[in-house]
Amino acid sequence: MGVKSKAAAAILVLLLFLGSLWLQGGLDYHWDSCIKGYNQVNKLHQLSNSSGADGAEGSQLLEGCPGQTFQVSLLLSHLLAAPAYTSDVLLQPYLSSWDELVKFMDALGPMVGLISKEIESKTSIIRQLALLAEENPEAELGPDIHSINSGSTEVGTKKDLGASQHTGAYHSVRSMIWVELNRGVVDFHHQTDSGCRTLLRLHRALLWLQLFLEKLAETPVAGRLRSPSELCREAYQSTLANHHTWFVRRAAELAFIAMPERGFFFRLVCVQNQDELSTVLNRVVRAIGEVYNRTQRALEENGMLDLP
Repeated sequence: MGVKSKAAAAILVLLLFLGSLWLQGGLDYHWDSCIKGYNQVNKLHQLSNSSGADGAEGSQLLEGCPGQTFQVSLLLSHLLAAPAYTSDVLLQPYLSSWDELVKFMDALGPMVGLISKEIESKTSIIRQLALLAEENPEAELGPDIHSINSGSTEVGTKKDLGASQHTGAYHSVRSMIWVELNRGVVDFHHQTDSGCRTLLRLHRALLWLQLFLEKLAETPVAGRLRSPSELCREAYQSTLANHHTWFVRRAAELAFIAMPERGFFFRLVCVQNQDELSTVLNRVVRAIGEVYNRTQRALEENGMLDLP
């Protein structure tokens, strides 16, 4: 076997390992989601995606992109539906956001698509845990959501009061944390298949994607626009690389080399130039930031930012 053939074989092996080791999980991938994503009321390709945090832009319609599997309008709708009460995140729209982000990564080519398969396995784990809880009448009786969320703030809101009822154990991030801690399924010293540990892996990956999209949206005052490959690698080095072994980091570098050029992202979200891309991505980045910050606080308050 020649030198080039050996190099190609080595690269292939690295990329195959990347898919399974990406989130440090090594967990089996479930092809069928055990729970359907939350029912999206508006299935049209043109969605309002309004949010007070978006300011004037919030009232603008974000249109669907014909011919694309990934729809940034749906992603934004799911992200805006996820925050709940004063400091919680609903799991169904959160997981639906990941469904759309997986489509985004799949669109970037087979190299990055290997990463998305591992992320899909994480969302499937949480969905399966939620399904098992629903099938068990005792497990289905989750915590009082009001007591959970009001405990993290001094004064509850009217919205909190309306949520003062028992719901499914996996209704939200905080209800899942509360239930799994009380059932003793979270291990702070050994790896487990708990929803909290799985959520932490998704949480870390979400920060990587948020930073990548934020960098992709930047418009330099002077000088050239940097390549998406360079931006994605830089975002990775600031986030997920801190939790990966040397082997996985090297494999990730190979995957980012195959990242499409910037023009591909224009077509992916149906915009014509960098200014339009920045407008769309900045809205997505803000929505991701709200979900990420709420999840970060919930995990931090329960000492779960370093689960093995």
